[in-house]
Amino acid sequence: MKSFEFLLPTRIVFGNGVIDRIGDEARKFGKRAFIVTDKGILRTGHINKIERLLRHVNIEIKTFSGIEPNPRDSSVEKGSKQAREFKADMLIGIGGGSVIDTAKAIGVILQEGGRIQDFEGLDLIKKPITPLIAVPTTAGTGSEVTFWSVITDTERKLKMSIGSPLIAPRIAIVDPMLTLTLPKEITAFTGIDALVHSIEAYTALFSQPISDPLALSAIRLIANNIRKAYANGRDDKARYNMMLGSMLAGIAFGNSDVASVHCMGEAMGGLYDTPHGLAMAVCLPYCVEYNIISSPEKFSDIASAFGENVRGFSTVAAAKQCVIAIRNILRDLNIPSARSIGLRREDLEKLAELAAANVSVESNPRILDKQDFLTMFQKAYDNE
Repeated sequence: MKSFEFLLPTRIVFGNGVIDRIGDEARKFGKRAFIVTDKGILRTGHINKIERLLRHVNIEIKTFSGIEPNPRDSSVEKGSKQAREFKADMLIGIGGGSVIDTAKAIGVILQEGGRIQDFEGLDLIKKPITPLIAVPTTAGTGSEVTFWSVITDTERKLKMSIGSPLIAPRIAIVDPMLTLTLPKEITAFTGIDALVHSIEAYTALFSQPISDPLALSAIRLIANNIRKAYANGRDDKARYNMMLGSMLAGIAFGNSDVASVHCMGEAMGGLYDTPHGLAMAVCLPYCVEYNIISSPEKFSDIASAFGENVRGFSTVAAAKQCVIAIRNILRDLNIPSARSIGLRREDLEKLAELAAANVSVESNPRILDKQDFLTMFQKAYDNE
């Protein structure tokens, strides 16, 4: 029987319109808020509203918007310098996973000093970060409820994972209404990222009795709503369900882990700067296909959560329907091929090496090595 631990250090405020509470929540931490965001979010008008709400309760503000889709060590350095000069007593991350991960990393440097590379790995952080309020604007990464930050080391061209309960946001203000204007491509990429989180959380070797039902619930919510949100971004019910699914997936994988899809996708993101969700999408079917024989019962559960009719199927046959369901979603969302987004034959060996060195390899339900990753990258490359 499994022994396990479950941790959720973040308080969650969820629902349509809850962003209006940000001023009351923020003033619990002080009077100087350093907002971390990106230029895309600035264009939506969300920041203007949040700044008004903060000023209404007499909180001083400085906004840093220099975050890239794959957050970089250089942005952490710039942001932490500005936050220190501003004498921030709180951080507010408003955006997708890149923004919230960067806000976590800035909080680390504000308290610990040094460079973010000093904290690569698990539990190397000794002090709680500067209080962080996370406000997700995509239904994707779940970073608002996890204690991980993934930052690109620009010199080594790889993604670093920094993990500790001490970097978790104090509060997650999760308002599905903030996603209504999300472009359909980003809806697709971030939604698939959330789907990967839930699938890998459910099937990873470190899955456990609390994370499992959360992951399956997330799969159902995402599988049943991602097409609707993609087709009509103003479908507030679909947006609500996608945001809920993304958050549940974040809680699940934060306590379980991710696995081979992230190993491959993060290798691509580090080498090519591929958007994270898109990298997950092009790798997903090959990893699921590879992993099915390790735990067919779980992949059969996933097929059912997708809504596949597996009555009368053997367990293995039912599990294989999972791959069909995934490919159908990727097709309906117009996910491009791996080669069309930059995957190069001459890089496959390097990518396999990077994937095999990922911190989450040991969580994969089926043992794999560099050669296995190379085979999957080759399949992704050949599927033009």
